[in-house]
Amino acid sequence: MKGIILAGGLGSRLRPLTKVTNKHLLPIYDKPMIYYPIQTLVEAGIQDLLIVTGGRNSGDFLRLLANGKEFGLKHINYTYQEGEGGIAEALALAEHFSDGDQICVILGDNIIEGSIASAVADFKKQQRGAKILLKEVHDAERFGVAEIVGSKIVGIEEKPVKPKSKYAVTGIYMYDGSVFDKTRTLKPSARGELEITDVNNAYIREGTMTFNYLDGWWTDAGTFESLLRAANLVEETQKLRSPAMAAAAGRDCE
Repeated sequence: MKGIILAGGLGSRLRPLTKVTNKHLLPIYDKPMIYYPIQTLVEAGIQDLLIVTGGRNSGDFLRLLANGKEFGLKHINYTYQEGEGGIAEALALAEHFSDGDQICVILGDNIIEGSIASAVADFKKQQRGAKILLKEVHDAERFGVAEIVGSKIVGIEEKPVKPKSKYAVTGIYMYDGSVFDKTRTLKPSARGELEITDVNNAYIREGTMTFNYLDGWWTDAGTFESLLRAANLVEETQKLRSPAMAAAAGRDCE
């Protein structure tokens, strides 16, 4: 399976911070934002990565990440998205890189506490279709919301006024090679963008969409409030893990 990190866009909701840099290079506590999705994919055993970026500061990704040695990688691929055509348009740029393989797509500003390794392992066994990760939230109207009947998702509604569930679709998606055929059938939404929700609903209509629930906390970092929340969550998690790691190290030395 290959990994794709979508880190394009202009980050207009974070101006003036993004007047001088790409949103995904802003700090989240002690690391640049882009480090977190890379670590999520690598921890799940995905070594072949593509970063889709854009804007005037796209070259900074290469200066920061190089070939990914810091993450134990031998190589990172890069491609460039012009303008802001939406998540699905950014994904379409990865078709050549994908080369028909299964892919795991993660939005560059999505930060999680837990692991996606088990979901990735499940999807590798799935012969066709897609898998998304859901998280129960208190403000579902801000997200794409899954309508679940029994053990199946029957639809996803983007930012509904009256959500049909409390389960938000996180920015982590797994697709088979047919995803690029689906992106070619999309029409721009009222926002003028190709929406990833439309891609997911195409899989739902053909009956090949599965889902897992995401463990631990999850947040995006696309607004000032969520940028601060992400930093605080990372700090709290690191402080909780540090004593446990120190104690484990002490036991190893006994």
